Amino acid sequence: MQISVNGKPHEVAATTLAALLDELDYREATVATALNQAFVRAVDRPETALRDGDAVEILTPRQGG
Repeated sequence: MQISVNGKPHEVAATTLAALLDELDYREATVATALNQAFVRAVDRPETALRDGDAVEILTPRQGG
């Protein structure tokens, strides 16, 4: 399926947001996620289905000052 991840096109096999994070090697990372501009809580990722054309944002925490 073709989706956008952080603004870039990706061909993925994942059908859920949790599976996508595994596929993209984020399984151990602490991240925030959004699907089509709506925040998705970590506990909801396994049930959050992906569809062709979806836009996913994966944000990692950054330190700075």
